[in-house]
This record gives sequence, structure tokens and C-alpha cells, in this order.
Amino acid sequence: MSRGKISPNVIKLNNRQSVYQYIRKNDSVSKQDIVVALQLSLPTVTQNLQYLEKQKLIDTSRKIKNTGGRNATAYTYIENAKMAIGVYITVYHINAVAVDLSGDIKGIIRERVPFNLDDDEYLKKIGRAVEIVKAQAGISDKDILGVGIGVPGLVSDDGENVLYGMTLNFTGKTRKEIAKYIPYNNRLLHDSYAAGYAEIWEDHRVKNGFYISLSNSVGGSIIIDQTIYEGDRQKGGEIGHMVVVPKGGEKCYCGRYGCFDTVCRACILDQYTGGNLEEFFVQLKKGDREAAKLWDEYLDNLAIAVHNMRILFDGVIIVGGYVGAYIGDYMEDLCDRVDRHNPFGDSAKDYLFQCRFKREATAAGAALFYIDEFLNSV
Repeated sequence: MSRGKISPNVIKLNNRQSVYQYIRKNDSVSKQDIVVALQLSLPTVTQNLQYLEKQKLIDTSRKIKNTGGRNATAYTYIENAKMAIGVYITVYHINAVAVDLSGDIKGIIRERVPFNLDDDEYLKKIGRAVEIVKAQAGISDKDILGVGIGVPGLVSDDGENVLYGMTLNFTGKTRKEIAKYIPYNNRLLHDSYAAGYAEIWEDHRVKNGFYISLSNSVGGSIIIDQTIYEGDRQKGGEIGHMVVVPKGGEKCYCGRYGCFDTVCRACILDQYTGGNLEEFFVQLKKGDREAAKLWDEYLDNLAIAVHNMRILFDGVIIVGGYVGAYIGDYMEDLCDRVDRHNPFGDSAKDYLFQCRFKREATAAGAALFYIDEFLNSV
């Protein structure tokens, strides 16, 4: 059976992306470096460099010093040539960030605003948050790639509709309604998907695993071969609705009883300190007995979930979300508790990690969706 030939246009695109990605990953390179590393002809490399320079994606103003002969042109990529914005709307906050082509946050705002998609003023505040971080990062209209909007609910594959929004009772809301005052290309993303996406973006240490999001609700992202697996109906990773208390459990927002969400959402802890999670961990460090009791039970329940995810996926487990941002000092304790459940002998410290993104993981991941889309189409 013969294979179809690759078209010249596809070859041309692949070569251009290879050249651009090589420059991105190696910071400052000469034309000859690219020729040797990618095994491309000099005319091909020259043509692609001219294209990238014309698109203002690379800089040629610097030189590489040469001990014998003329200094070669140094090709470097321009991090802020294009940017994207990510928004995360929660029960009490609107968070927004601007992200450059390296995935670095260049603008950020976090505003305390009660969630209410039926209030036009609330929708205007979402739009204003986008404009604020756009101005902070100095993004021009022509250089903004898009606005990803992270929401605490399941989203249709095309990013247009909220399929399941029971956490905040907004099932059925559309992108057009939520982004009414965002005048740029935009789409909706499930918050756990976006946060997991941020964690694995260009981090090749994580091939397979699970991202656990411990925020106002509990969710997760399944990572398979460095991509997020959403499932047949975008419900993959919904760890919050695993039944962990089969009898006598608390009622979950989904209407059932005993879900994992009921024992590991962030408010299990911050309800003790008036909704302030940071203050809970301050009290915990001070030796507060009630805080220690709550934390001990919380860690036991979290350890069960981590163990189950490890058994299911046999990969890296990342603890993220609001609680994940503060769990660093307690990872050794958590690992010990997980190991007590493990029948195979592998140590949790080798596969269980705190999240890299301590702040605004969901908003950053929502923005990175557009960054990746651009990088794959250069």
C-alpha cells in the first residue's frame, strides 16, 4: 500500500516552524547553527529567516562574536511579538493575565466581584479586566492572539457553550453572553483543563499523569502523552464527583452525596478563617489545634485521591488549585500518607509534586491555548 506524498506547502510550513522553534529554544543563534542543527539547506534557512523577520517574529540587531572573520548575525525570537490574554471567573473574583510567547505573565489583575452573569455591569467588568491587562502588557490590537476564558464548568468542544455549570448555576450560558464586552477573538475553557494545560506547557518532564485542582470546587485534568485527555463528552478528569464517602457523606452541589468535592474543596479549610485560605495556613503554622485537626483529615482524604489517580494512570500527580499553592511545606507528609495505600512499593516523592503555577494557573492556561495555536501555525 503506497503512502501519499507530503505536499510542498506542508514541507515548507514544517521547515519554517522548525527554524522558528529552534530559535525560540536556543535564544541566540547564527544562520550556520540552524543549517547544521536542522540539516536544512542554506537557501531554505535564509528564506525562512527572511519570512520570520518580515513578520517581526525574530530580531537581527545583535551579532555573535567571531574570533576569525566577520561577526555573524544573531537571530533571536521576540517574546512579545504576539500575546494572549486569559480570564478566570470564579464565585468571588475576576482574574485576568496577559501572557507572551514564552508563557511568561506580563500583566495581571485580580478583582473581587461576586459572580453574576445576568448582571450587565458584571459582564462589563470582565471586559474591563481584559483591557487593563492588555494595557499593562502594552499589547496592540494587531498583536493580541485571543482571549481564553476559564470557567468552573464543562464546556463544549468548540468553546461556545457551558454544558454543565452546576457549581455556579450557569449551565447553558454561551460564550457570546459571557464575552459580551470582549472585542477580541475568544473562547471558553473548562478551568481544570486550563490549569492542567498551564502545568504541562513546554514541561517535558510530565508525559503521563493527573493534575488535581483543589479550589472552590475539586476537578482535574488527565495528561496522556503530554496532552490533555478530555474524554468522549468533555467529562474526563472530573475527580470531584468520585464517591469517597459511600454512606453518610455531605451533599455535593451536583445533588449526590459523598463526592470527593465535599471533603477536599478549599472551603473545607478556609471556612475556619472566614474564607481566607492564606490565613488558614498562617494559623496552621502557628500550631492552631483546630486548624491542625482540619488539615489532618483533609490530607487523609487527599491521599486517597492521589493514590487512586496513581493506580489508574501510573504517572505523575500534580497537586494544584488554591490549596496546591500552599501545600509545599506539607508535601512530605502527604507523600507518607499516600505511600501507606500503595501496594507496589514505589515512593510518592518520586511522582507526586506541587504545582509550578502558584497563582493564576487557570487564567494562564486559558491564554496559552492561543499561544500554542499561534506557535503551531507560524
